[in-house]
Amino acid sequence: MPRCSTFGTLLFAGLFLAGCAGNEEASEAAAGILIESALVLDGSGSDGVVTDVRIKDGVIAEIGDLTPLEGEQRLDATGLVLAPGFIDTHSHHDRGLLESLDALAVLSQGVTTIVVGQDGGSPFPLGDFFEALEATPAAVNVGSYVGHAQVRTEVMGDDYRRPATSDEVAQMRTVLGEEMRAGALGLSTGLEYDVGLDSNTEEVIELAREAAGFGGRYISHMRSEDRHLMEAIEEIVRIGREAKIPVQISHMKLAMKSLWGQSVQILERLDEARAEGVDITADVYPYEFWQSTMTVLFPDRDFTNREAVDFALDELVPPDGMFIARYDPDPSYVGMSLAQIAEARGEDAATTYMALIAESQAMEEDTGRGTESIIARSMDPADIATLLAWPHTNVSSDGSLAGRHPRGFGSFTRVLRQHVREEQHLSLPSAIHKMTALSAQHVGIVDRGAIRVGAYADLVLFDPETVADRATPDDPNAPSVGIERVWVNGVLGYENGHVTDARSGRVIRRNDR
Repeated sequence: MPRCSTFGTLLFAGLFLAGCAGNEEASEAAAGILIESALVLDGSGSDGVVTDVRIKDGVIAEIGDLTPLEGEQRLDATGLVLAPGFIDTHSHHDRGLLESLDALAVLSQGVTTIVVGQDGGSPFPLGDFFEALEATPAAVNVGSYVGHAQVRTEVMGDDYRRPATSDEVAQMRTVLGEEMRAGALGLSTGLEYDVGLDSNTEEVIELAREAAGFGGRYISHMRSEDRHLMEAIEEIVRIGREAKIPVQISHMKLAMKSLWGQSVQILERLDEARAEGVDITADVYPYEFWQSTMTVLFPDRDFTNREAVDFALDELVPPDGMFIARYDPDPSYVGMSLAQIAEARGEDAATTYMALIAESQAMEEDTGRGTESIIARSMDPADIATLLAWPHTNVSSDGSLAGRHPRGFGSFTRVLRQHVREEQHLSLPSAIHKMTALSAQHVGIVDRGAIRVGAYADLVLFDPETVADRATPDDPNAPSVGIERVWVNGVLGYENGHVTDARSGRVIRRNDR
Protein backbone atom coordinates (compact mmCIF):
# COMPACT_ATOMS: atom_id res chain seq x y z
CA MET A 1 0.00 0.00 0.00
CA PRO A 2 1.51 3.38 -0.91
CA ARG A 3 2.27 5.55 2.05
CA CYS A 4 2.92 9.27 1.87
CA SER A 5 3.12 12.14 4.31
CA THR A 6 0.30 14.61 3.93
CA PHE A 7 2.21 17.19 5.90
CA GLY A 8 5.82 16.38 5.00
CA THR A 9 7.94 19.43 4.45
CA LEU A 10 5.17 21.78 5.61
CA LEU A 11 5.25 20.38 9.12
CA PHE A 12 8.99 20.41 9.42
CA ALA A 13 9.55 23.82 7.85
CA GLY A 14 10.76 26.12 10.57
CA LEU A 15 11.76 23.46 13.09
CA PHE A 16 14.54 25.70 14.35
CA LEU A 17 12.60 28.97 14.39
CA ALA A 18 11.61 28.74 18.03
CA GLY A 19 14.11 26.32 19.52
CA CYS A 20 14.95 28.47 22.50
CA ALA A 21 11.72 30.46 22.80
CA GLY A 22 10.30 30.53 26.25
CA ASN A 23 13.50 29.64 28.14
CA GLU A 24 13.16 32.68 30.40
CA GLU A 25 9.54 31.86 31.16
CA ALA A 26 10.40 28.21 31.82
CA SER A 27 13.09 29.26 34.31
CA GLU A 28 10.60 31.46 36.11
CA ALA A 29 8.10 28.60 36.24
CA ALA A 30 10.75 26.33 37.75
CA ALA A 31 11.33 28.95 40.48
CA GLY A 32 7.65 28.76 41.40
CA ILE A 33 4.57 30.95 41.14
CA LEU A 34 2.11 31.66 43.94
CA ILE A 35 -1.37 32.76 42.90
CA GLU A 36 -3.00 34.30 45.96
CA SER A 37 -6.64 34.82 46.98
CA ALA A 38 -8.26 33.60 43.75
CA LEU A 39 -11.74 32.13 43.61
CA VAL A 40 -10.64 28.63 42.62
CA LEU A 41 -13.06 26.56 40.55
CA ASP A 42 -11.35 23.20 40.34
CA GLY A 43 -13.25 21.86 37.30
CA SER A 44 -15.37 19.37 39.22
CA GLY A 45 -18.50 21.52 39.13
CA SER A 46 -18.28 22.27 42.85
CA ASP A 47 -18.61 25.80 44.17
CA GLY A 48 -15.44 27.82 44.27
CA VAL A 49 -13.20 28.47 47.25
CA VAL A 50 -11.03 31.55 47.76
CA THR A 51 -7.56 30.18 48.29
CA ASP A 52 -3.95 30.11 47.07
CA VAL A 53 -2.39 27.88 44.41
CA ARG A 54 1.32 27.19 44.01
CA ILE A 55 2.78 26.22 40.63
CA LYS A 56 6.22 24.61 40.45
CA ASP A 57 7.99 22.61 37.76
CA GLY A 58 4.96 22.70 35.50
CA VAL A 59 2.47 21.18 37.92
CA ILE A 60 0.19 22.29 40.72
CA ALA A 61 2.33 21.83 43.83
CA GLU A 62 0.07 23.06 46.65
CA ILE A 63 -3.41 24.45 47.28
CA GLY A 64 -4.49 26.21 50.46
CA ASP A 65 -3.50 29.06 52.76
CA LEU A 66 0.11 29.21 51.59
CA THR A 67 3.16 31.15 52.77
CA PRO A 68 5.30 32.69 50.01
CA LEU A 69 8.68 31.07 49.44
CA GLU A 70 11.94 32.89 48.79
CA GLY A 71 12.36 33.76 45.12
CA GLU A 72 8.80 32.81 44.27
CA GLN A 73 6.67 35.00 42.02
CA ARG A 74 3.52 36.26 43.74
CA LEU A 75 0.30 37.25 42.04
CA ASP A 76 -2.62 38.84 43.89
CA ALA A 77 -5.74 37.38 42.21
CA THR A 78 -8.34 38.96 44.48
CA GLY A 79 -11.70 39.21 42.69
CA LEU A 80 -10.63 36.89 39.88
CA VAL A 81 -11.50 33.28 39.08
CA LEU A 82 -8.79 30.67 38.66
CA ALA A 83 -9.92 27.66 36.63
CA PRO A 84 -8.25 24.79 34.82
CA GLY A 85 -7.25 25.71 31.29
CA PHE A 86 -10.11 25.05 28.92
CA ILE A 87 -9.98 21.98 26.67
CA ASP A 88 -11.37 22.31 23.14
CA THR A 89 -12.46 18.75 22.35
CA HIS A 90 -13.49 19.46 18.76
CA SER A 91 -11.40 21.95 16.82
CA HIS A 92 -9.72 22.58 13.50
CA HIS A 93 -6.95 24.65 15.04
CA ASP A 94 -4.34 22.40 13.43
CA ARG A 95 -4.97 24.30 10.20
CA GLY A 96 -2.05 26.69 10.10
CA LEU A 97 -0.91 25.83 13.63
CA LEU A 98 2.73 25.45 12.68
CA GLU A 99 2.60 28.89 11.07
CA SER A 100 0.73 30.41 14.04
CA LEU A 101 2.37 28.74 17.00
CA ASP A 102 1.27 31.53 19.33
CA ALA A 103 -2.35 30.29 18.99
CA LEU A 104 -3.85 33.68 19.87
CA ALA A 105 -7.36 32.53 18.97
CA VAL A 106 -7.45 29.95 21.72
CA LEU A 107 -5.19 31.42 24.41
CA SER A 108 -7.18 34.65 24.39
CA GLN A 109 -10.28 32.71 25.45
CA GLY A 110 -8.53 30.56 28.06
CA VAL A 111 -8.03 27.38 26.02
CA THR A 112 -4.83 25.50 26.84
CA THR A 113 -5.48 22.19 25.02
CA ILE A 114 -6.87 21.60 21.54
CA VAL A 115 -8.02 18.28 20.09
CA VAL A 116 -7.78 18.03 16.31
CA GLY A 117 -8.17 15.29 13.69
CA GLN A 118 -11.92 15.88 13.49
CA ASP A 119 -14.79 15.09 11.10
CA GLY A 120 -12.86 12.21 9.53
CA GLY A 121 -9.79 14.25 8.56
CA SER A 122 -6.48 14.16 10.40
CA PRO A 123 -2.78 14.94 9.99
CA PHE A 124 -1.09 11.97 8.35
CA PRO A 125 1.06 10.26 9.34
CA LEU A 126 0.15 11.37 12.83
CA GLY A 127 3.59 10.50 14.14
CA ASP A 128 5.18 13.07 11.82
CA PHE A 129 2.76 15.74 13.00
CA PHE A 130 3.54 15.00 16.64
CA GLU A 131 7.29 14.99 16.03
CA ALA A 132 7.07 18.39 14.34
CA LEU A 133 5.19 19.82 17.31
CA GLU A 134 7.69 18.36 19.73
CA ALA A 135 10.57 19.89 17.77
CA THR A 136 8.84 23.27 17.54
CA PRO A 137 6.17 23.45 20.26
CA ALA A 138 2.99 25.45 19.98
CA ALA A 139 1.68 27.68 22.76
CA VAL A 140 -1.00 25.11 23.62
CA ASN A 141 -1.20 21.37 24.12
CA VAL A 142 -2.33 19.31 21.13
CA GLY A 143 -4.02 15.92 20.93
CA SER A 144 -5.52 14.30 17.85
CA TYR A 145 -7.92 11.68 16.63
CA VAL A 146 -7.22 9.70 13.47
CA GLY A 147 -9.69 10.46 10.70
CA HIS A 148 -11.83 7.82 9.04
CA ALA A 149 -11.71 9.71 5.73
CA GLN A 150 -7.92 9.86 5.91
CA VAL A 151 -7.71 6.12 6.51
CA ARG A 152 -10.29 5.46 3.78
CA THR A 153 -8.42 7.41 1.11
CA GLU A 154 -5.12 5.78 2.08
CA VAL A 155 -6.70 2.44 1.15
CA MET A 156 -9.28 3.33 -1.51
CA GLY A 157 -7.67 6.35 -3.14
CA ASP A 158 -10.18 8.38 -5.13
CA ASP A 159 -12.51 5.40 -5.49
CA TYR A 160 -14.35 6.11 -2.24
CA ARG A 161 -17.90 6.71 -3.54
CA ARG A 162 -18.95 3.18 -2.60
CA PRO A 163 -18.94 0.81 0.38
CA ALA A 164 -15.53 -0.68 1.11
CA THR A 165 -14.88 -4.38 0.54
CA SER A 166 -13.99 -6.65 3.43
CA ASP A 167 -10.36 -6.69 2.27
CA GLU A 168 -10.30 -2.91 2.18
CA VAL A 169 -11.77 -2.71 5.68
CA ALA A 170 -9.03 -5.06 6.87
CA GLN A 171 -6.40 -2.79 5.29
CA MET A 172 -8.04 0.22 6.94
CA ARG A 173 -7.80 -1.51 10.30
CA THR A 174 -4.06 -1.92 9.74
CA VAL A 175 -3.58 1.77 8.91
CA LEU A 176 -5.78 2.78 11.83
CA GLY A 177 -3.79 0.57 14.18
CA GLU A 178 -0.55 2.26 13.14
CA GLU A 179 -2.05 5.69 13.84
CA MET A 180 -3.39 4.55 17.20
CA ARG A 181 0.07 3.30 18.13
CA ALA A 182 1.36 6.79 17.26
CA GLY A 183 -0.84 8.15 20.04
CA ALA A 184 -4.23 8.99 18.49
CA LEU A 185 -7.03 9.49 21.01
CA GLY A 186 -9.37 7.43 18.87
CA LEU A 187 -11.32 7.43 15.60
CA SER A 188 -13.19 10.39 14.13
CA THR A 189 -15.73 10.26 11.32
CA GLY A 190 -17.40 12.80 9.06
CA LEU A 191 -20.24 10.71 7.68
CA GLU A 192 -22.03 13.66 6.08
CA TYR A 193 -18.99 14.46 3.92
CA ASP A 194 -17.99 12.95 0.61
CA VAL A 195 -15.30 10.48 1.67
CA GLY A 196 -17.35 9.03 4.51
CA LEU A 197 -20.77 9.36 2.89
CA ASP A 198 -20.85 5.96 1.18
CA SER A 199 -19.31 3.96 4.00
CA ASN A 200 -21.79 1.64 5.68
CA THR A 201 -22.31 1.27 9.39
CA GLU A 202 -20.62 -2.13 9.45
CA GLU A 203 -17.39 -0.61 8.12
CA VAL A 204 -17.42 2.05 10.80
CA ILE A 205 -18.14 -0.50 13.53
CA GLU A 206 -15.16 -2.61 12.45
CA LEU A 207 -12.86 0.41 12.59
CA ALA A 208 -14.34 1.53 15.92
CA ARG A 209 -13.58 -1.94 17.29
CA GLU A 210 -9.97 -1.50 16.21
CA ALA A 211 -9.77 1.83 18.04
CA ALA A 212 -11.47 0.32 21.09
CA GLY A 213 -8.81 -2.38 21.21
CA PHE A 214 -6.25 0.34 21.91
CA GLY A 215 -8.40 1.96 24.58
CA GLY A 216 -9.44 4.69 22.14
CA ARG A 217 -12.68 6.55 21.67
CA TYR A 218 -15.04 7.46 18.81
CA ILE A 219 -16.17 10.97 17.85
CA SER A 220 -18.45 11.70 14.92
CA HIS A 221 -19.89 14.37 12.71
CA MET A 222 -22.92 12.17 12.17
CA ARG A 223 -24.56 11.33 8.84
CA SER A 224 -27.19 13.98 9.35
CA GLU A 225 -27.86 16.96 11.59
CA ASP A 226 -31.17 17.78 9.91
CA ARG A 227 -33.39 15.53 7.71
CA HIS A 228 -32.24 12.22 9.14
CA LEU A 229 -31.10 13.29 12.60
CA MET A 230 -32.85 10.51 14.51
CA GLU A 231 -31.49 7.83 12.18
CA ALA A 232 -28.01 9.30 12.64
CA ILE A 233 -28.39 9.18 16.41
CA GLU A 234 -29.50 5.54 16.24
CA GLU A 235 -26.42 4.77 14.13
CA ILE A 236 -23.95 6.27 16.61
CA VAL A 237 -25.73 4.49 19.48
CA ARG A 238 -25.36 1.21 17.55
CA ILE A 239 -21.67 1.89 16.92
CA GLY A 240 -21.09 2.46 20.61
CA ARG A 241 -23.03 -0.64 21.59
CA GLU A 242 -21.53 -3.08 19.08
CA ALA A 243 -17.96 -1.76 19.11
CA LYS A 244 -18.02 -1.38 22.91
CA ILE A 245 -16.46 2.07 22.66
CA PRO A 246 -17.32 5.47 24.17
CA VAL A 247 -18.99 7.60 21.48
CA GLN A 248 -19.30 11.37 21.23
CA ILE A 249 -21.58 13.42 18.98
CA SER A 250 -19.60 16.27 17.46
CA HIS A 251 -21.12 19.78 17.62
CA MET A 252 -24.58 18.44 18.43
CA LYS A 253 -27.34 20.50 16.84
CA LEU A 254 -30.87 20.47 15.46
CA ALA A 255 -30.17 22.13 12.12
CA MET A 256 -33.64 22.15 10.57
CA LYS A 257 -36.64 24.34 11.34
CA SER A 258 -38.99 21.36 11.65
CA LEU A 259 -36.74 19.96 14.40
CA TRP A 260 -36.54 23.13 16.47
CA GLY A 261 -37.94 22.62 19.95
CA GLN A 262 -37.26 18.85 19.98
CA SER A 263 -33.96 19.00 21.88
CA VAL A 264 -35.57 17.58 25.02
CA GLN A 265 -36.75 14.49 23.12
CA ILE A 266 -33.30 14.06 21.56
CA LEU A 267 -31.66 14.13 24.98
CA GLU A 268 -34.21 11.68 26.36
CA ARG A 269 -33.14 9.20 23.67
CA LEU A 270 -29.48 9.71 24.58
CA ASP A 271 -30.30 9.17 28.25
CA GLU A 272 -32.04 5.92 27.31
CA ALA A 273 -28.94 4.80 25.44
CA ARG A 274 -26.77 5.60 28.44
CA ALA A 275 -29.11 3.61 30.67
CA GLU A 276 -28.67 0.71 28.25
CA GLY A 277 -24.90 0.86 28.79
CA VAL A 278 -23.78 2.97 25.82
CA ASP A 279 -21.30 5.64 26.92
CA ILE A 280 -22.62 8.39 24.65
CA THR A 281 -21.72 12.05 25.14
CA ALA A 282 -21.70 15.24 23.05
CA ASP A 283 -20.05 18.58 22.52
CA VAL A 284 -21.76 21.85 21.56
CA TYR A 285 -20.58 25.25 20.41
CA PRO A 286 -22.69 28.29 21.36
CA TYR A 287 -23.64 29.69 17.95
CA GLU A 288 -26.75 29.47 15.79
CA PHE A 289 -24.72 29.16 12.59
CA TRP A 290 -22.29 26.55 11.32
CA GLN A 291 -19.58 26.52 8.66
CA SER A 292 -19.14 23.97 5.92
CA THR A 293 -19.56 23.68 2.16
CA MET A 294 -22.51 24.64 -0.02
CA THR A 295 -22.87 21.01 -1.03
CA VAL A 296 -23.23 19.49 2.44
CA LEU A 297 -26.97 20.28 2.43
CA PHE A 298 -27.56 17.73 -0.34
CA PRO A 299 -27.27 14.14 0.98
CA ASP A 300 -27.98 12.78 -2.52
CA ARG A 301 -25.39 15.15 -4.01
CA ASP A 302 -27.79 16.22 -6.77
CA PHE A 303 -27.16 19.95 -6.99
CA THR A 304 -29.43 20.48 -9.98
CA ASN A 305 -32.56 19.21 -8.24
CA ARG A 306 -34.67 22.34 -7.84
CA GLU A 307 -36.92 20.65 -5.27
CA ALA A 308 -33.92 19.77 -3.10
CA VAL A 309 -32.61 23.33 -3.38
CA ASP A 310 -35.98 24.81 -2.42
CA PHE A 311 -36.15 22.46 0.59
CA ALA A 312 -32.64 23.45 1.71
CA LEU A 313 -33.44 27.16 1.52
CA ASP A 314 -36.79 26.78 3.26
CA GLU A 315 -35.97 24.26 5.99
CA LEU A 316 -32.21 24.30 6.49
CA VAL A 317 -30.75 27.73 5.69
CA PRO A 318 -32.65 30.89 4.70
CA PRO A 319 -31.03 32.86 1.84
CA ASP A 320 -30.40 35.83 4.15
CA GLY A 321 -28.77 33.47 6.66
CA MET A 322 -26.23 31.90 4.29
CA PHE A 323 -22.98 33.89 4.13
CA ILE A 324 -20.03 33.24 1.87
CA ALA A 325 -16.85 32.50 3.84
CA ARG A 326 -14.79 31.55 0.80
CA TYR A 327 -15.55 31.64 -2.91
CA ASP A 328 -12.55 31.38 -5.19
CA PRO A 329 -14.48 31.86 -8.47
CA ASP A 330 -15.44 35.37 -7.28
CA PRO A 331 -13.79 36.45 -4.00
CA SER A 332 -15.89 39.62 -3.95
CA TYR A 333 -18.78 37.48 -2.73
CA VAL A 334 -17.03 36.76 0.59
CA GLY A 335 -19.08 38.23 3.44
CA MET A 336 -22.22 38.56 1.31
CA SER A 337 -25.39 36.56 1.90
CA LEU A 338 -26.96 34.35 -0.73
CA ALA A 339 -29.90 36.76 -0.78
CA GLN A 340 -27.60 39.71 -1.53
CA ILE A 341 -25.77 37.84 -4.28
CA ALA A 342 -29.04 36.73 -5.88
CA GLU A 343 -30.31 40.31 -5.84
CA ALA A 344 -27.07 41.57 -7.40
CA ARG A 345 -27.32 38.91 -10.13
CA GLY A 346 -30.99 39.55 -10.78
CA GLU A 347 -31.94 35.97 -9.93
CA ASP A 348 -33.99 34.13 -7.36
CA ALA A 349 -32.02 32.58 -4.51
CA ALA A 350 -32.42 28.97 -5.65
CA THR A 351 -31.10 29.72 -9.14
CA THR A 352 -28.12 31.56 -7.67
CA TYR A 353 -27.40 28.75 -5.22
CA MET A 354 -27.27 26.16 -8.00
CA ALA A 355 -25.12 28.44 -10.14
CA LEU A 356 -22.61 29.11 -7.35
CA ILE A 357 -22.21 25.39 -6.73
CA ALA A 358 -21.72 24.69 -10.45
CA GLU A 359 -19.14 27.47 -10.78
CA SER A 360 -17.19 26.30 -7.74
CA GLN A 361 -17.23 22.67 -8.87
CA ALA A 362 -15.94 23.64 -12.31
CA MET A 363 -13.06 25.51 -10.70
CA GLU A 364 -12.39 22.65 -8.30
CA GLU A 365 -12.09 20.23 -11.22
CA ASP A 366 -9.50 22.53 -12.76
CA THR A 367 -7.51 23.15 -9.57
CA GLY A 368 -8.02 19.88 -7.70
CA ARG A 369 -8.83 21.62 -4.43
CA GLY A 370 -11.80 23.01 -2.55
CA THR A 371 -12.94 26.45 -3.61
CA GLU A 372 -15.84 27.46 -1.34
CA SER A 373 -17.35 27.44 2.12
CA ILE A 374 -20.34 29.05 3.79
CA ILE A 375 -21.47 30.14 7.22
CA ALA A 376 -25.14 29.31 7.67
CA ARG A 377 -27.76 30.01 10.32
CA SER A 378 -29.74 26.86 11.10
CA MET A 379 -30.18 26.50 14.87
CA ASP A 380 -32.55 27.84 17.50
CA PRO A 381 -30.99 29.53 20.58
CA ALA A 382 -33.36 27.73 22.95
CA ASP A 383 -32.20 24.35 21.65
CA ILE A 384 -28.57 25.36 22.02
CA ALA A 385 -29.17 26.26 25.67
CA THR A 386 -30.96 22.96 26.30
CA LEU A 387 -28.21 20.91 24.67
CA LEU A 388 -25.52 22.78 26.59
CA ALA A 389 -27.26 22.06 29.88
CA TRP A 390 -27.30 18.27 29.39
CA PRO A 391 -24.99 16.76 32.05
CA HIS A 392 -23.02 14.88 29.39
CA THR A 393 -22.34 17.82 27.06
CA ASN A 394 -19.03 19.66 27.03
CA VAL A 395 -18.17 22.93 25.30
CA SER A 396 -16.21 22.93 22.04
CA SER A 397 -15.51 25.41 19.25
CA ASP A 398 -15.33 23.50 15.94
CA GLY A 399 -13.23 26.56 15.09
CA SER A 400 -9.95 27.42 13.45
CA LEU A 401 -7.15 29.86 14.22
CA ALA A 402 -8.05 32.41 11.56
CA GLY A 403 -11.37 31.45 9.99
CA ARG A 404 -14.43 33.47 9.02
CA HIS A 405 -16.58 31.92 11.76
CA PRO A 406 -16.25 33.71 15.12
CA ARG A 407 -16.37 30.40 17.01
CA GLY A 408 -12.60 30.00 16.58
CA PHE A 409 -11.98 33.09 18.73
CA GLY A 410 -15.08 33.22 20.90
CA SER A 411 -16.78 29.94 21.84
CA PHE A 412 -15.62 29.58 25.44
CA THR A 413 -15.90 33.22 26.42
CA ARG A 414 -19.28 33.40 24.69
CA VAL A 415 -20.55 30.67 27.01
CA LEU A 416 -19.21 32.57 30.02
CA ARG A 417 -20.78 35.82 28.87
CA GLN A 418 -24.11 34.72 27.39
CA HIS A 419 -25.03 31.44 29.03
CA VAL A 420 -23.58 32.14 32.48
CA ARG A 421 -23.59 35.86 33.21
CA GLU A 422 -26.38 37.24 31.01
CA GLU A 423 -28.95 34.49 30.52
CA GLN A 424 -27.95 32.26 33.45
CA HIS A 425 -28.60 28.99 31.65
CA LEU A 426 -25.56 27.58 33.43
CA SER A 427 -23.92 28.29 36.76
CA LEU A 428 -20.28 29.35 36.58
CA PRO A 429 -19.02 26.12 38.24
CA SER A 430 -21.08 24.03 35.81
CA ALA A 431 -19.81 25.92 32.77
CA ILE A 432 -16.20 25.54 33.94
CA HIS A 433 -16.81 21.81 34.45
CA LYS A 434 -18.07 21.56 30.86
CA MET A 435 -14.91 23.26 29.60
CA THR A 436 -12.39 21.33 31.70
CA ALA A 437 -12.80 18.09 33.66
CA LEU A 438 -15.77 16.87 31.64
CA SER A 439 -13.98 17.69 28.39
CA ALA A 440 -10.91 15.77 29.52
CA GLN A 441 -13.07 12.80 30.45
CA HIS A 442 -14.87 12.81 27.09
CA VAL A 443 -11.65 12.58 25.06
CA GLY A 444 -9.63 10.45 27.45
CA ILE A 445 -7.07 13.06 28.57
CA VAL A 446 -5.64 12.51 32.06
CA ASP A 447 -4.16 14.93 34.60
CA ARG A 448 -5.54 18.01 32.84
CA GLY A 449 -8.80 19.87 33.28
CA ALA A 450 -8.54 19.93 37.07
CA ILE A 451 -6.99 22.04 39.80
CA ARG A 452 -5.54 19.52 42.20
CA VAL A 453 -2.10 18.72 43.52
CA GLY A 454 -0.06 16.86 40.91
CA ALA A 455 -2.11 17.91 37.89
CA TYR A 456 -0.45 19.80 35.06
CA ALA A 457 -0.54 23.55 35.67
CA ASP A 458 -2.78 24.46 32.75
CA LEU A 459 -4.66 27.40 34.26
CA VAL A 460 -6.74 30.41 33.28
CA LEU A 461 -7.30 33.49 35.45
CA PHE A 462 -10.26 35.64 34.43
CA ASP A 463 -12.66 38.33 35.60
CA PRO A 464 -16.15 36.78 35.79
CA GLU A 465 -17.78 40.22 35.51
CA THR A 466 -16.09 41.27 32.26
CA VAL A 467 -15.09 38.07 30.45
CA ALA A 468 -16.68 38.13 27.00
CA ASP A 469 -16.30 37.18 23.38
CA ARG A 470 -15.74 39.97 20.86
CA ALA A 471 -15.59 37.96 17.64
CA THR A 472 -18.49 38.48 15.23
CA PRO A 473 -19.22 37.40 11.63
CA ASP A 474 -18.00 40.83 10.52
CA ASP A 475 -14.92 40.71 12.77
CA PRO A 476 -14.36 36.98 13.32
CA ASN A 477 -10.79 37.21 14.61
CA ALA A 478 -11.34 39.68 17.46
CA PRO A 479 -9.77 38.34 20.68
CA SER A 480 -11.85 37.94 23.80
CA VAL A 481 -11.66 40.23 26.82
CA GLY A 482 -11.59 39.51 30.53
CA ILE A 483 -9.00 36.73 30.32
CA GLU A 484 -6.20 38.06 32.53
CA ARG A 485 -3.59 35.31 32.37
CA VAL A 486 -3.19 31.80 30.97
CA TRP A 487 -0.53 29.26 31.98
CA VAL A 488 0.31 26.19 29.90
CA ASN A 489 2.28 23.51 31.74
CA GLY A 490 3.15 26.10 34.37
CA VAL A 491 4.47 28.70 31.92
CA LEU A 492 2.73 32.04 31.37
CA GLY A 493 1.45 32.02 27.79
CA TYR A 494 -1.00 34.94 27.78
CA GLU A 495 -1.11 38.11 29.84
CA ASN A 496 -3.12 41.35 29.63
CA GLY A 497 -4.31 40.80 26.08
CA HIS A 498 -1.02 39.61 24.64
CA VAL A 499 0.55 36.25 23.88
CA THR A 500 3.98 35.82 25.46
CA ASP A 501 7.01 34.37 23.71
CA ALA A 502 6.55 31.08 25.52
CA ARG A 503 5.73 28.01 23.48
CA SER A 504 5.16 25.56 26.30
CA GLY A 505 2.48 23.34 24.78
CA ARG A 506 3.01 19.60 24.66
CA VAL A 507 1.80 16.78 22.45
CA ILE A 508 -0.86 14.72 24.21
CA ARG A 509 -0.87 11.09 23.20
CA ARG A 510 -3.52 8.63 24.33
CA ASN A 511 -3.08 7.68 27.99
CA ASP A 512 -0.22 10.14 28.43
CA ARG A 513 0.52 11.19 32.00
